[in-house]
Amino acid sequence: QVQLVESGGGLAQPGGSLRLSCVASGSISTIGAMGWYRQVRGKQRELVAHITTGANIYYADSVKGRFTISRDDAKNTVYLQMNKLEPEDTAVYYCNKIGFYWPWGQGTQVTVSS
Repeated sequence: QVQLVESGGGLAQPGGSLRLSCVASGSISTIGAMGWYRQVRGKQRELVAHITTGANIYYADSVKGRFTISRDDAKNTVYLQMNKLEPEDTAVYYCNKIGFYWPWGQGTQVTVSS
């Protein structure tokens, strides 16, 4: 069983920054391609960014130029550096695989408000 634990969320002002972390643990040898997703209550979960083992990276247009995804395979950890935050970035952020999913973690709440 794989467990995903996200952290680093909180309250930020517009234009501010937060850094999210996601640690994968359990019966895994490598995390492989991983993504960050976000969900606003009442809406579908959306993919924000993903990174492959070869460091190929994708960003949704809404975060391109503001968010940076990275990974530390030695720690089975994926990060999301979020800069120039906007109120529209307010959501619960999750990490997970791409293409198929491990059990979802609890997510981390990001609130952008003045």
